[in-house]
Amino acid sequence: MRSDPLAGGERPIAGATPVKRIGERELIAMMALLMACNAFGIDAILPALDDLALSLGAVGNDRQFIVGVYLLAAGIGTLIPGAFADRFGRRPVLFTALGFYIVLSLGCALVTDFTSMIVLRALQGFFAAGIIALPPAIIRDRVGGDKMARMMSLIFVIFLLVPAVAPSIGQGVLLLLGDWRWIFVTMAVFGSLMSVWVYIRLPETLHESDRQRIDIAVIARNMRSAVTLRSTMGYTLASALVFGGLFGFINSSQQLIGEAFGAGDMFPLLFALCAGCMALANWSNSRIVERLGARRVSHTALFVFIFVAGLQLWFAYQPNESLWTFIPLMAANMSLLGFIGANFGSIAMQPFRHIAGAASSAQSFLRMTTGALLGAGIGYAYDGTARPLALALLVTATVSLLLVLFSERGALFGPPDPDVEET
Repeated sequence: MRSDPLAGGERPIAGATPVKRIGERELIAMMALLMACNAFGIDAILPALDDLALSLGAVGNDRQFIVGVYLLAAGIGTLIPGAFADRFGRRPVLFTALGFYIVLSLGCALVTDFTSMIVLRALQGFFAAGIIALPPAIIRDRVGGDKMARMMSLIFVIFLLVPAVAPSIGQGVLLLLGDWRWIFVTMAVFGSLMSVWVYIRLPETLHESDRQRIDIAVIARNMRSAVTLRSTMGYTLASALVFGGLFGFINSSQQLIGEAFGAGDMFPLLFALCAGCMALANWSNSRIVERLGARRVSHTALFVFIFVAGLQLWFAYQPNESLWTFIPLMAANMSLLGFIGANFGSIAMQPFRHIAGAASSAQSFLRMTTGALLGAGIGYAYDGTARPLALALLVTATVSLLLVLFSERGALFGPPDPDVEET
């Protein structure tokens, strides 16, 4: 067990020159916007799904595959970058992921049939998975414990502002340029700007002493430990389930709000309201988590989430459920996810500083694939009402509570986490 030399457990970045030294605020903003490339890739296209489906010949709920296949492929792809990042460093893997994101965004802008679009979206999600997997590893290179939870919460504040405004940006592109293809061009521009910023300002954060060999047995052992350790396994699976419910909402949101509640023109605004509530909750979490502890905050939020999901289910089975009961309850549960997601992720990463890349990849794989498959199933079960979504939210949250109880051996609401290393 080793203690870190800087206050709060922060480790100095090896080889970072005074010119290239990046401060905490800039690092948080950069990691947030890197992750937001994926959020933008998902949410900016939502207002254009009807136009895209008409243009490419997609029918019914098939349009949801534009989102679902990206999420699933990104989840599978997260298995790859962590091991390479633990060997060669974070920067080379990040640039590779960003390069694929840019090129495949432009490819999506040029497709002429729905099958090609699905293939390219799958490739885009798979090869750009490093943008999802590496930010937590980069943060873990520097800090751990509840301080990591605070930084990840701040990252999610900025990260979630992008999906809050992405549908409006997509809508604006449609209004200005009249073609959904320009939305994918906008994705490529976003990725290019991030590449320049990372190249100029981000030093290598992997310490020489933490470099791992590219050895299948070593990689498999590291990844297996990251997802099978009892104290973290329940948190990884629990976050996969609760975010599967969120993905289900994202997949079906355009149909649910536009068709079931007849508020298609208000979709970007209502989606932004829900995502904005989640961002505000993450900011609030960043203010309290180091004082109260990631466990106390997230466990409390999970209990409240279950209660709100129960209300959602009750209203969903009432005759003539209105938009004005659905949106406040959905926004409330998305807010509660702001107190769950970053904290669960930080708790799950705590023991794995020396294999942070592999651990982040393995946990992201489990979280994203499970969440994406679950979200796709929930979205495809859309039947013209909010019932499938409401039922899924309640069930996934309840099972998540059981998983957390497993990891904590039945003892919830633990104290703040001392910033120590367990490996």
